[in-house]
Amino acid sequence: MFFNTKALFTAFLAFAAITAPAQALDLTNVAFVQVVEGATSIPVGHAEFCKSRPAECRANQEIVPAMPLDEARWSQLLQINANINGNVVPVADIDLYQVDEFWTYPNGYGDCEDIALAKRRELINAGWPVSTLLMAIVKEADGGGHAVLIVRTDRGDLVLDNQDGAVRLWSDTPYHYVKRQSQAHAGQWVDMLDSRQIAVATTAGIK
Repeated sequence: MFFNTKALFTAFLAFAAITAPAQALDLTNVAFVQVVEGATSIPVGHAEFCKSRPAECRANQEIVPAMPLDEARWSQLLQINANINGNVVPVADIDLYQVDEFWTYPNGYGDCEDIALAKRRELINAGWPVSTLLMAIVKEADGGGHAVLIVRTDRGDLVLDNQDGAVRLWSDTPYHYVKRQSQAHAGQWVDMLDSRQIAVATTAGIK
């Protein structure tokens, strides 16, 4: 898929009202999702994923707070997001594996967690620090559970989503943010503080 990355990058900066990265990174800025101190419960699917792939769920030796976002890295995000969205057919775990929850890498088919995991792996292979690539659980407006990949950049927390081809700031998505991976440890999770007023119903299963 062809992208005019310069035009899209310029449009993103204009839409986000961000013209230049801050001299000193301020992670308390509204462009970043705030989190609660201390670990929270790990999603069952990710806990099982970590049992089978412990090397992918370790403490991060180097913690990069946020990746500097330039046009080249923006292009990587767009390309990887589009390629995986376009090449993985969304199928629920119950239909693929006959279980309600099973996190793994997709093989042509997969649900939202599998697709987000694939994007995370591709970005790691492209040189992005693990600490900036965070699996996250969100709620949709109807209360349904969903998983996305949060990419922490110096321009804010960007969301790669299989339900929306655009790469957006977290605050420009229609979700309520529940919890995400810790930046310090890929096998631990932290609660997120989403103070925006978004109507959600009771939690349902991950889609």
